[in-house]
Amino acid sequence: MDNFDIGVLGFVILFALLLIRMPIGMAMMLVGAGGIWLIRPPAVLPVIAGEIFGEASNYSLTILPLFILMGNLAGVSNMSRDLYDAAHSWFGHFRGGLASSTIIGCAGFSALSGSSLAAALTMGRVSLPEMQRYRYDDSLATGAIAAGGTLGILIPPSAGFVVYAILTEESIGRLFIAGILPGVLLTGLFILTIGLVVRARPEKAPGALQRAPLAERLKALRRASAITGIIVLTIGGIYVGVFSAVEAAGIGALLAMIVAAFRRSLSRPNIVTVLTGTLRSCGTVFFILFGAFVFKTFVAFTGIPFKLTGYVEGTGLSATAIVLLILAMFIVLGTFLEGFAILVLTVPLVQPILEAHGVDMVWFGVLMVLVLEMALISPPVGLNVFVVKGIAPDVPMNTIFRGIWPFWLAMLFCVTVIFLVPALALVLPDTMFG
Repeated sequence: MDNFDIGVLGFVILFALLLIRMPIGMAMMLVGAGGIWLIRPPAVLPVIAGEIFGEASNYSLTILPLFILMGNLAGVSNMSRDLYDAAHSWFGHFRGGLASSTIIGCAGFSALSGSSLAAALTMGRVSLPEMQRYRYDDSLATGAIAAGGTLGILIPPSAGFVVYAILTEESIGRLFIAGILPGVLLTGLFILTIGLVVRARPEKAPGALQRAPLAERLKALRRASAITGIIVLTIGGIYVGVFSAVEAAGIGALLAMIVAAFRRSLSRPNIVTVLTGTLRSCGTVFFILFGAFVFKTFVAFTGIPFKLTGYVEGTGLSATAIVLLILAMFIVLGTFLEGFAILVLTVPLVQPILEAHGVDMVWFGVLMVLVLEMALISPPVGLNVFVVKGIAPDVPMNTIFRGIWPFWLAMLFCVTVIFLVPALALVLPDTMFG
């Protein structure tokens, strides 16, 4: 077999391992190491050791444990509950207001944790009992939680953007800032979707709260000022150039710890929960990255990216058509692969093609993360759906999936808007300091 055939065989084996649910980091590590051994045996150990050490000592990746720590501290100190209560007090009296409050709460918590699963889990535990108490339809309630959680990989700080930046060598700060306006747009589209659903089917949200007094609403806003202040300081600081993305993560984690200490939330059990949760999440992400870079080296040895680039150039397709085809491929892959798997598997293949056609990789990164959000709720693999199922064990899976389709279509509309109006993703990073 020549190198190209070995590469194709490697992808086939990798997909087979993923279909039998082998962890993606382990699957890429095994296939990458085996492929390198077949092509260049003496390079196996140096590549594995070099890539693992290189990523483990990568200063930019310090951002991941710091933001994960910040999100976990926000959870134990009830800052996430404060944000939901504030949205609840201002929007709860509208029909479907509790579901809209869930979306807003997920968006705010995403700006601390950077994790879609954490956002769905944390806000779902807070909001689902309220929606059930007011007799919301199960499909709308669980669909709003699953969809709202996906904002965790779009609204900065996003773990998806961090991994994409490491793979493509783009600026983490620029990608974070590029996600702000699309994140706000998608949050608004989700709220609009809820409004359209309950307008067409009023029985899906039969209960509504009385409008809270102004004093009570202002009190809820003041209570939520801790979490909003940390969000504005960290993301605003990156935008105006006061500090880098990594420094923002450190400052945010420190402020979250101060708030948690002030609220007397740093008990021994909470500290253990925060630290073990942070270590577990970091271990998972870092192991995926280790495997991804070993596999990326194997793919480079096969020459597949260069042959793909030459083939695409030979077709004469425009950059617009190429981006559309790649996004369509991602949407299909999202029905049976997890979002991070799509990210680390495909970026090494599509990056040379996109760069050869002059595609802005920050703009494409926003589009890709939006499509990965769709994968998080796409049947049958959507991870956020399984997270919600864990919170609502009595709700059938088909009911949850039925509830997510309006939000999935809202995501598709958002992708279309960003595709047609790239300035929505690029105007802020192009104007940020430095």
